[in-house]
Amino acid sequence: MDRTFYPRSRRIAPLVAAAAASALLVAGCSSGSGGKKAEEGGSGASAGKANTPRMTVALVTHQAPGDTFWDIVRKGAQAAAAKDNIKLVYSADPNAGNQANLVQNAIDQKVDGIAITLAKPDAMKSVAAKAEKAGIPVVGLNSGLSDWKSLGLMEFFGQDEGVAGEAFGKKLNEVGAKKAVCVVQEQGNVGLTQRCAGVKKTFKGTTVNLYVNGTDMPSVKSTITAKLKQDSSIDYVVALGAPYALTAVQSVSDAGSKAKIATFDLNKELTSAVKKGDIQFAVDQQPYLQGYLAVDSLWLYKNNGNYSGGGEQPVLTGPAFVDKTNVETVAEFAAKGTR
Repeated sequence: MDRTFYPRSRRIAPLVAAAAASALLVAGCSSGSGGKKAEEGGSGASAGKANTPRMTVALVTHQAPGDTFWDIVRKGAQAAAAKDNIKLVYSADPNAGNQANLVQNAIDQKVDGIAITLAKPDAMKSVAAKAEKAGIPVVGLNSGLSDWKSLGLMEFFGQDEGVAGEAFGKKLNEVGAKKAVCVVQEQGNVGLTQRCAGVKKTFKGTTVNLYVNGTDMPSVKSTITAKLKQDSSIDYVVALGAPYALTAVQSVSDAGSKAKIATFDLNKELTSAVKKGDIQFAVDQQPYLQGYLAVDSLWLYKNNGNYSGGGEQPVLTGPAFVDKTNVETVAEFAAKGTR
């Protein structure tokens, strides 16, 4: 199987001969046949499933234990893999050095494509270069919008965290917030840093950052509780992930605080909390879409030489606000674990 990976300077030119179109045949989709005959000739394949040669794609993220956000990313990736006849190999580690080692493992296994997150891009620079040298195409998702091109990745799927933070800050202004605490669950994560910085840029009130150990939820709860007891002027807790927002609900209660809670990202439990009013609003970056597009893009590159964004611009999946006005619609999909 050809794994030729072209440098960025050559990617805009046509990469695959016209004959590659024949590789895109999918079961039951030939325009030259249809009806009962096509159904009988489908070899039992579900509609829309690729007949292209089997690929192996590694998805390597910085998921921390217990962070359900990544379960949604993974479901999206699995859906694309099932459609595209791809064997998906998922691995994760919140430690940047360990994550880089997981990418190296994928390179050593000679996978056909790699999708990675760049929460700590400096730690991924060397291994991304090794993948390119090995002729393995690499795309980015979720974290690293400011760095994916400099690291030589082909494409990126996610939201601009700075823009999302700025939108969040404006929303705080609209609801009349005066002092917000931004709870950061992982120090050094560029995406989380950009979120809080974005909030601070547009929020007319005061913001303070509170660093917690995101891998230890009881510690997260006690740290937020202590901060709220210490400073009764805090009227909004800004969480950077759904599990931490839900934990903050408990902290507000334990502290006897009147602070309200809003967050980035959501899951099934979070949408229920928005319905009940425990969470005021959430920013949705559509993690399912990130996982799906990242895996699907590698299939498209392999079989048709495609680049989303032309290899020059990211594909943005957010931000979008979820609150009581639209949570019912979103909750239908969140119940399935896809939002």
